[in-house]
Formats: sequence, structure tokens, C-alpha cells
Amino acid sequence: MTSPNVTWHHGDVSRAEREEILGARGATLWLTGLSGSGKSTLASAVESCLVRGGRNAYRLDGDNLRSGLNGDLGFGREAREENARRAAEAARLFADAGLVAIVALISPYAESRRSARRLHERSALPFVEVYMAASVELCAARDPKGLYARASGGTLGSFTGVDDPYEVPDAPDVVIEHRTSVGEAVDAVMGALARAESANHRHGAAGG
Repeated sequence: MTSPNVTWHHGDVSRAEREEILGARGATLWLTGLSGSGKSTLASAVESCLVRGGRNAYRLDGDNLRSGLNGDLGFGREAREENARRAAEAARLFADAGLVAIVALISPYAESRRSARRLHERSALPFVEVYMAASVELCAARDPKGLYARASGGTLGSFTGVDDPYEVPDAPDVVIEHRTSVGEAVDAVMGALARAESANHRHGAAGG
């Protein structure tokens, strides 16, 4: 999707130069799963691990995005697809600038997640899909925001897992089971990030 009559303006600093001068390597971690599956908790822990380890990272949390950038979107299928599209575009820009973008988004539709991956692949940027494998029953029992209760009571419509579908990833890079500790989950994500970056480097994708 591109607006008409626009041309991408390239700057004077290539991605390779940015990486060499600033030591900044970009990538995107995409955490998907039902509401209450632990996406935001894990995203915060991964961000803390990266930043305190000297690496620039920033979370693009679903609720945070809907507080501003995506505040005009509803929760029907078309709006959810646009929500994921905007998140993917923002993450790609962050990654191109040398940050690790950590997207924590239900992103219930498989095609939206595939599109996010393709967007990064076209830009030669590492992309890691992390599936938070918690069942709707478990998430409803947790219900940290009281949303499942509202959805079940009929006061909240188009809620993923209750009256809207969630399409489980068929080949995620990481699967985090609900019994996994936060520390173990962080280690798994960091390992997958390292592997994705190594594969990206082997394919000669460090250029602009």
C-alpha cells in the first residue's frame, strides 16, 4: 500500500554506515497471542534485557498504539488488519534505524502476520514471530483487564477468542508455552533473535 504521487526519499546515511558508526543493528520481534497470554509482560522483559545490555530497543504495544497512532481504528476484521499493517510499517522503520522493535499485538489473522514478515524480508531486516501459546480458557481465567468477562456478558463485541477468531501461527520462530517462566521466555526470544540476525548476515543483508 502506497499513497499516490509519492517517492521514497533516501538519506545520505546507509543502513550499513549507521550500523558501523553507531553499532546499531535493527530487527523486529513480533509477539502474537490472545489477550492475557503474556505478550506485554514478555515484551517488557525483553526490552529491559536488550536496553540494559546496551542495545537500543522499543516496545510497540497494542494498547499503546491504540492510544495514539491507531486510535482511530475499531475492532472489526478490516480495522484489525489495518492495526497490524500500521504496526508492521512502524516496526520496519524502527528496525531500519537500528532499533529492535518489539511488537506486542494480538494480530489474530495469519495473513497480517505473513505480510509483516514479508515487509521486513523485502527490506532485508530480521523478523522473529513469537507465539504466546495460552488457550482461551487460561486467558479468560487470568482476564487481567476484565475483557473476557465483558465479552462473555455481551457488553464487549468483536473480542478475539470469544466471538472473533484467532488464527494460530503454523510456523512461528518461537513458541512460548504458558508454563514457561519469564526468564526462560526471554532466553528463548533472545536466542531466536541471534539466529535470525546470523541468518540475515549470512545472506549479505547488511546494506541499505
